[in-house]
Amino acid sequence: MSEQEPTGPQQWGGRPQWGQQHPWGNQQQPAPPPQWGEQPQWGNQRRPAPPPQWGVPPLPDQQPRWDQQPQWGQQTQWGPRIPGQPGHPQAPYGQPRYVAPPKPGIVPLRPLMLGEILDGAFQTVRRNPAAMLGAGVIAQALGSVVSALAQTGVVSGWSPSGWLEGISPSQAVALGLGIAGVGFVLMLLSVLISVIVQGAMAVPVARSLLNRRTGFRQMWSLSRSRMGALLGLAGLLILGVAAVVALSVLVTMALVAALGRSAPVALVLLFFGLVVVLVWLAVRFLVAPAAIVVEELGPFAGLRRSWQLTGGNWWRLLGISLVVGLLVGVLSQIVLLPVKLLGNALGFTVFSQGGDGADHTVGVAVALVSTVVTALVAAVGFAFQTSTMALVYLDLRMRKDGLDLSLMRQLETGSDPDGVPGRAPAAILGAPAVWQRPPYGPPPVR
Repeated sequence: MSEQEPTGPQQWGGRPQWGQQHPWGNQQQPAPPPQWGEQPQWGNQRRPAPPPQWGVPPLPDQQPRWDQQPQWGQQTQWGPRIPGQPGHPQAPYGQPRYVAPPKPGIVPLRPLMLGEILDGAFQTVRRNPAAMLGAGVIAQALGSVVSALAQTGVVSGWSPSGWLEGISPSQAVALGLGIAGVGFVLMLLSVLISVIVQGAMAVPVARSLLNRRTGFRQMWSLSRSRMGALLGLAGLLILGVAAVVALSVLVTMALVAALGRSAPVALVLLFFGLVVVLVWLAVRFLVAPAAIVVEELGPFAGLRRSWQLTGGNWWRLLGISLVVGLLVGVLSQIVLLPVKLLGNALGFTVFSQGGDGADHTVGVAVALVSTVVTALVAAVGFAFQTSTMALVYLDLRMRKDGLDLSLMRQLETGSDPDGVPGRAPAAILGAPAVWQRPPYGPPPVR
């Protein structure tokens, strides 16, 4: 044989000693493995810094510098950020770092999505039940009382037909005008109460962004100075609707006189046109009550502010309003339907043998209980809808005014803990209150 067979530890199937050379490959064996706790010798790498403890933010010198990109096989260079330089701090291998926006309260401090708006509205009602549900009961009290009186009269068997048979036509006309006047006054009161309560309920929603709870008395204390402006806004809205309706009546009379038999088609088109105009105006002035209270504006300035914020977002706001209205309506019927069925079942089965007097008593009791439950459910629905509209207003300000940056600065400094967040963003940021958010990248350096 020309080659000598390996003997000893180098025989076939044996393992060579550390540092010996293979006779068949002239390859150097790797160095022996390091002992436990020793630094490995292949790469001369530094041991990375230990991760920060739970709840302790990393030090500034542990953040990667924006102008140093690690090369392949090299260790990442760490160092403090350079203020005033463009760009973001970079993670290892050039990947941009993502920092989630803070969420101190009901929603994260950034422009919101539909699901976050709905969840934030529910969280607001849950965290501030006295303020939100109390205001909702006040808003629904008038309608509930009128509904209870009407249902009690119908159930008790009272009918105005016998009383109306003995009056003259002039008295009937006077009675009709009186009923119409009472209905108009009740409508005015309902609109006034609704506008005032909507503006006041924006205070707990704004404070919930920074996880600040609000009581019923504190809500009215923070919004008391804006009651006059809210009343003026309600008056302007009523006058505007009345003017549109009056103009429509005049146009209707002119069309009937001019077209004759073709007037019904024109009246239908006019009716749909009137509905479209009223819906369009309602969406454009949707956030006026919240703007008046949070930003301390007057009635005309509140309308202008709402017009400015809702510009370019009309379809989105219409969709949110329809979704919230449909959701509240469906859930309300789900809750109220068993109550009505239970009342009817009790009236027809348990108390059916008591005579007419017992039937009327049971009917009145069932009507009162149904009215109370309906008022409570309507109060919860009103509070949820109002919270949604207030969050829509705050979301529009985050998108157009940079309110989220203002709230972050206020969260860091802890300023004005008993006030309304977002009321004075210029004083907090040290810059004008209105500025345009860039479409990409970080906010401008102020």
